[in-house]
Amino acid sequence: MGSPQLPKKRVAFVLIDGLGDVSLPRLGYKTPLQAANVPNLDAIASAGINGLMDPVEPGLGCGSDTAHLSLLGYDPRVYYRGRGAFESMGAGLAMSPGDIAFKSNFATLDEKTGIVTSRRADRHFEEEGPILCSALDRLTLPSYPEYEVRVRYATEHRCGVVVKGPKLSGNISGTDPLKDNRLLLQVEALDDTDEARHTAAVVNELSREMSRILISHPLNAKRAAEGKNIANIVLLRGCGIRIEVPSFEKKHGLWPCMVAPTKIIAGLGLSLDIDILEAHGATGDYRTLLTSKATAIAKALSAPLQPCPNVFVPGEDEHKPGRPDGYDFGFLHIKAIDDAGHDKASIFKVKAMEAVDQAIGQLAKLLWQAEVTGKYQYFICVTGDHSTPVEYGDHSFEPVPLAMCRLADFVGAVGGESVIVATSLEPFPLPTVKTDDDLEEYKIEKERGSKQLKAFSCDSVCEFSEVAAARGCLGRFPGGEMMGIIKAFLKLNS
Repeated sequence: MGSPQLPKKRVAFVLIDGLGDVSLPRLGYKTPLQAANVPNLDAIASAGINGLMDPVEPGLGCGSDTAHLSLLGYDPRVYYRGRGAFESMGAGLAMSPGDIAFKSNFATLDEKTGIVTSRRADRHFEEEGPILCSALDRLTLPSYPEYEVRVRYATEHRCGVVVKGPKLSGNISGTDPLKDNRLLLQVEALDDTDEARHTAAVVNELSREMSRILISHPLNAKRAAEGKNIANIVLLRGCGIRIEVPSFEKKHGLWPCMVAPTKIIAGLGLSLDIDILEAHGATGDYRTLLTSKATAIAKALSAPLQPCPNVFVPGEDEHKPGRPDGYDFGFLHIKAIDDAGHDKASIFKVKAMEAVDQAIGQLAKLLWQAEVTGKYQYFICVTGDHSTPVEYGDHSFEPVPLAMCRLADFVGAVGGESVIVATSLEPFPLPTVKTDDDLEEYKIEKERGSKQLKAFSCDSVCEFSEVAAARGCLGRFPGGEMMGIIKAFLKLNS
């Protein structure tokens, strides 16, 4: 008589972009994460293993794309080839070997002085952005008609730009001055090759042609009449080529999927052969529906019990069905926390963190409904890709917490199955308040949550925060070790 078949192990991996922060006097010298009431995140910490992670290495502030490569087990020093390809592929532009691509912003240029007065023409550009991208797509370069230019809207003020043609090099600078009220830059070769010098000339002409088209576009005349910033330049930065790497499945033995409305993260996932799932209402900004994201990941990890979501394919109008027997590793990317850090909105970061916690509770309920069938055993891992302190308004080098536990232990930590069953699955918006007008609410924050916190499992940590994670059994470790830790934890629970 054969031994009973063991349940399949599957990981729900939640990446909270810009998670880390620093202690703030106006929050009683707590970080936004410490000030937030996040019982589900605390339960994950209480029920499992904890540590403090440097996304790449100690003291290095990094971009999301660099950090994600590192966390997923790909050394960015070896594999990173510029973020432009990630943004463009995520926006839906297929790329071939030899193509170059840019992470791009619609911006406002003072035509007389050549100064970029605003690097973001408008964060809320969902209606105008696609229209302007359509006007730019497939434009012809007068001096270089042999090159094909593709432009596709991404999110907010961003778009992807791909240039296809002979003898192109990704080793060039960009036009983005990186701060407002600075001169628009000219593209320069970053090495002495003929290809790099030629590519710089092609891209400088591309920048001029884009600006010429945008200046005369009637949409900008309308925006000017309404007193809004006009979008008369596309800033080109992060020139890159599509990376060629071993697939995530081959590298880690886990079949992956991802929900990432942020185009640069979706493009990075595509580069690693990670299936990108669609989630209705997931926007990659403040308006996103977190419940939709949680539901998409839960369905993907619980198939074939439920229909698997459609998979996005760049450059194609159709979608393909997801993996019919489900995925082993579901990557849920949440962007709004990072935006709060960039916008220096401390109270909004606190409130948005509480909303993320609510969505994690919904994800746990959906996975628990699948686990009780006996076919699957689920694990939840939560971390960040970098710190975006509200004091700085930009990425910084502080480490981020990581916590991982078995779903069954999480259920015990939150108070039992009755608590999970009672969790509402109703969709909810992120909080609309983005100011610090209600500081007093968090200055007098009492003990976190309504009950005394307790460590239930592997270490003494009983809350999810930058400070508490430092006491965890994992200690402090570089992001390149994260996937090894996750896989080792799965083996320990065999």
